[in-house]
Amino acid sequence: MLTVLIAMFAVALVAPVLFSRLGRSAFFVLAAAPAAGFLWLLVRLPVVLSSDQGAGTGQPDAPPSVTVPWIPSLQLELAFRLDALAAVLCILILGVGALVLFYCARYFKSDDPDLGAFGAQLLAFAAAMFGLVLADDLILMFIFWELTTILSYLLIGYSRQRLSARRSALQALILTTFGGLAMLVGLVMIGQTAGTYRISEILAGAGALVAEGPLIDIAVALVLVGAITKSALVPFHFWLPGAMAAPTPVSAYLHAAAMVKAGVYLVARFAPGFGETEFWYPVILVLGMATMLLGGWRALRQTDLKLVLAYGTVSQLGFLVMVVGLGGRDGAIAGLGLLLAHGFFKATLFLVVGVIDHHAGTRDLRVLSGVGAASPVLFAVALVAAGSMAGVPPLLGFVAKESVYEAFVHRAEDGLIGTLLLGGVVLGSVLTFAYSARFVRGAFALKHGIPRTDFTPVRTSFLVAPAVLAGASVLFGVWPVPLDAVVQPYASLFPGDSAPPHLALWHGFTPALLLSAVTLAAGAALYLLRVPFERVQGRLPRVREAEVVYRSIIGVLDDVAVWITGRTQRGSLAFYLFIILSTAVITPLAALIIFEAPRPDAFRVADSPAQMIAAAVILVGILAALRSTKRFMAVLMVGITGYGMAIIYALHGAPDLALTQMLVETIVLVAFVLALRSLPARLWNREGSRHRLLRAGLGIAFGSIMAVIAMSAMASRNAAPISLAYPKLAYDDGGGANAVNVLLVDIRAWDTFGEITVLAIAATGIASLIFIRSRGDDRRRADGVEDGSVDRGQEPLDAGGRAGAARELAARFANVSRDPWLVAGRTLAPERRSIIFEVITRLLFHTMILLSVYLLIAGHNLPGGGFAGGLTAGLALAIRYLAGGRFELAEASPVSAGTLLGVGLAIVTLTAATPLFLGGAVLESYILEFWLPVFGDVKFVTSTIFDIGVYIIVVGLVLDVLRSLGSEIDQRSEDQQPVEEDLGADALVPPTIEGVQP
Repeated sequence: MLTVLIAMFAVALVAPVLFSRLGRSAFFVLAAAPAAGFLWLLVRLPVVLSSDQGAGTGQPDAPPSVTVPWIPSLQLELAFRLDALAAVLCILILGVGALVLFYCARYFKSDDPDLGAFGAQLLAFAAAMFGLVLADDLILMFIFWELTTILSYLLIGYSRQRLSARRSALQALILTTFGGLAMLVGLVMIGQTAGTYRISEILAGAGALVAEGPLIDIAVALVLVGAITKSALVPFHFWLPGAMAAPTPVSAYLHAAAMVKAGVYLVARFAPGFGETEFWYPVILVLGMATMLLGGWRALRQTDLKLVLAYGTVSQLGFLVMVVGLGGRDGAIAGLGLLLAHGFFKATLFLVVGVIDHHAGTRDLRVLSGVGAASPVLFAVALVAAGSMAGVPPLLGFVAKESVYEAFVHRAEDGLIGTLLLGGVVLGSVLTFAYSARFVRGAFALKHGIPRTDFTPVRTSFLVAPAVLAGASVLFGVWPVPLDAVVQPYASLFPGDSAPPHLALWHGFTPALLLSAVTLAAGAALYLLRVPFERVQGRLPRVREAEVVYRSIIGVLDDVAVWITGRTQRGSLAFYLFIILSTAVITPLAALIIFEAPRPDAFRVADSPAQMIAAAVILVGILAALRSTKRFMAVLMVGITGYGMAIIYALHGAPDLALTQMLVETIVLVAFVLALRSLPARLWNREGSRHRLLRAGLGIAFGSIMAVIAMSAMASRNAAPISLAYPKLAYDDGGGANAVNVLLVDIRAWDTFGEITVLAIAATGIASLIFIRSRGDDRRRADGVEDGSVDRGQEPLDAGGRAGAARELAARFANVSRDPWLVAGRTLAPERRSIIFEVITRLLFHTMILLSVYLLIAGHNLPGGGFAGGLTAGLALAIRYLAGGRFELAEASPVSAGTLLGVGLAIVTLTAATPLFLGGAVLESYILEFWLPVFGDVKFVTSTIFDIGVYIIVVGLVLDVLRSLGSEIDQRSEDQQPVEEDLGADALVPPTIEGVQP
């Protein structure tokens, strides 16, 4: 089963490539994936049906299962189990899914550019549904549940150019996500109470769980919220008719055979164990009955064929949830029988509507006329499916409905509530017959006074899928034995002394048969009296629809969001900091007081006079930053505080932290200085601020509360810190003497992986804010700026027609015709050059690059590592940029910053994944010892490769910052302001006027 699941996702992944080569015929290839899974299901079915459905996993007679450890510490497993209930759903998911994909090959136009994405999403949805019903772990089931939610959102919004499609997709997403989150809370409550998240084990011990009382009652109610939103029960029913904005194949699959069945499946899955909880029957029976009647009533008012079927689906879903949640063996047999019947006939009818819409160009039953005569085969297929939906013998719908009547007749014997339920089911079935007849007449009849619809002949390949499904309704109606064999094992999960009921065409003369006859007669009468009935419907007062209520709620939420945003997002950094720091002070302080956090008995101010000196330097930097009136000076003073912290780290015996702090502070200082060029030189007028004391108090409070938290945390320790074991772990398992570096690239490499990913995202974010069309990787290099010539063709003109004015001026002052390394001599005007800085750059650059490589290689055993090495290399690039400008940076870094980030992430990812192919775990490292000439004995740890990736990512980050805040701002300044040449005394000579000599 795991192979089938992976294969379906894999085919979905390559679907866009298939469509680019095969066009819409690629749907045939996609259909082969669920078709192969369906054949696999048929082969495995005998084993599934012969197993004990209630047996726990691991027992010899348990259904087939697969378990792959995922996160054992959190009790999470990739656990899959194919029992009878899952097999019933897989018949619809795989069988109907294959037919719908086959149908799509003739439904869509061959020139549709979005077919690749659509096909991938539809097949991925089928795979997600397949995983959902097979999942034997609560969290795994929820993951697949949410996958179906996201994919259905994409599929419903396929016609994204239409507002109705986008709105309907978002509406479905919001409602089903709301239900999914409520369900997640319930699943976690159940899993934590049971001590396991394995569904089979939870259901096996459900009796003890139910005895827990209100906690499990609430948990199950929350799970039912997920089921009723997914299956569109009242009051969440309105999202399903809105979802008809999706293409018809999506409606046939998601909203008839698959997605909406997820809620029904959830109810059926939990019914054997939790059907006796407090809220089960009130939720299931009341909402199910209301949905059935409301959907049938609304279906009789629709004029769009898809909406008739949509409201009919709403009605049938309420019916299904009632039956599968009823409990008992008769309810289980009837529920699964109706589930299969509904999947067959409703998918058929949606596909028929797709054919009509495709050939007639309309779905309005008031306009369609004579389609049955124009396409008798299509009419026959639709008539069979509609007859099955209406419960006409000898079709499968009749067989299933007979079983449903039989189950509710037994409940009617228990009292008034059972009788009311039976009456409601019969009334809902009468409405079902009436809207089924309305559909057939509206789509195919020749109507008086309406011209015949121009209906072209339907290709045989277009009729295959609906014809096969209609044939299934006939075959299994006449011969329901195979389906009965499939659903019987599920019924065995319910207790019962009498012989279990069966799906059969003929049960004899029973009350259920009488009710079927009454249903057919009453339904036919209601259809014949449709005109006066429509008048009655029109005269009844309109009740405010649920969709209007939903939109009102969303509107109120939008208004509240706008109100809150307007009062919090003021564009004031001071206000944002006030809110953040106030929260950071009040929340921990309240926790310390409420929970009476321990306090240290004593503490030392400092360990040495040197620490006091460093603290004094930090205080001086803080006070100077507060008193500074210029941004540049304020940034320098803040930098002093950072360097002071580096000194404190060094004095505490943490050279790695000190080195990293110093490098980070330096590169941040460079970035700040570069960014300050776009800001006013002076800060705001501090003298007029009315909140200086408040700000000062808040700053002191924040620092104090952080100190108190640190002291309280240290005083709360009652066990030896885990860090004491790090040196031994680092050396024995990580192969390195530097515990800090081994911690980053081995012991807690997952943290580093996440951090460098954030770094790459941050670099991309900075670049996206600065650059408009590209990432700045096409910077002009200096090879064209020499000998007084500038190639204007390589740089576009600006608004004022000045192309590279600064470079032209630099070229005039170029005093070196060819410089093999530092190009400032031919790219910068003399007043912008610093000869001392250029000499220092020549001396330091190569040394710093070598130092960065040394820090990278030696970091496993000595202070350093990939992060420190990358920062050192980045500072070397920053020095070259400051010495030679943007052209020098282009010379120093011909490789794209994006390429460096991508290569670094690729190296890290491959390092993480490679151990899996060697039988190890993700991010597992290996120690290799070998001998090399010259070097001798070498001890190499594979986590060093991970560190190399970190090094490259940090270099790419720094390069992105330099190109964004440096080169790009330089070029914009040059383009916006004309550069005038200082001509000295010659500037006093008046210009020559034609014909006049000075």
